[in-house]
Amino acid sequence: MHPHDAVPLEDYIEYPGDIMLARSEAFYQQMKRRHSIRRFSDRPVAREVIENCIKAAGTAPSGANHQPWHFAAIHSQGVKQQIRQQAEAHEQKFYSGGANEEWLDALKPLGTDAHKPYLEIAPWLIAVFSQKTGGPDSSEQKQNYYVHESVGIATGMLLTALHNAGLATLTHTPKPMHFLTEVCKRPDNERAYMLIVTGYPADDATLPCHALNKKSLDEIASFL
Repeated sequence: MHPHDAVPLEDYIEYPGDIMLARSEAFYQQMKRRHSIRRFSDRPVAREVIENCIKAAGTAPSGANHQPWHFAAIHSQGVKQQIRQQAEAHEQKFYSGGANEEWLDALKPLGTDAHKPYLEIAPWLIAVFSQKTGGPDSSEQKQNYYVHESVGIATGMLLTALHNAGLATLTHTPKPMHFLTEVCKRPDNERAYMLIVTGYPADDATLPCHALNKKSLDEIASFL
């Protein structure tokens, strides 16, 4: 296929206006039930479910279609233990002086601290990596473009896919995150972007009331 070749758009589905409105409302209601939780069950989740969700994330748009991401799906208990140990060590520094008071005050309504037992309990951790170099062919080492934006879109789609499959999620961003590159044995051209915890919620899972406070449409959008 030549660079400027194209194929017909054959898989687009157009819906009547009323169906479109109903689908958009139904999807909004579904996504309203997506919550970040910190108490997970250790119930197993089939690898095939995680694979499908990652494949969905891999359909995200990206700069020059270079797809500058890698998803390390972690099920090994030993690897999860390593991640918890290193993440908690970094978080302990964060909560004991590494972060300024304004940041710590912003976190107080969520009740977070340096202890992250869910990193071992949840059946799956998905470490998301961004790639500085690569290209549309994974064997290439070309410059990637709009990496942060592209990986952010793919990560959002991954969270949506996991929720759509019936799984709970938590986004975890320990600072610094370079230890994830080492634990997951990723190459030097990759940077740890985010760690997603996923699985079933524990029976005693709760939601901070603060997390339910979402800005209104008027606050997040303008129509010109």
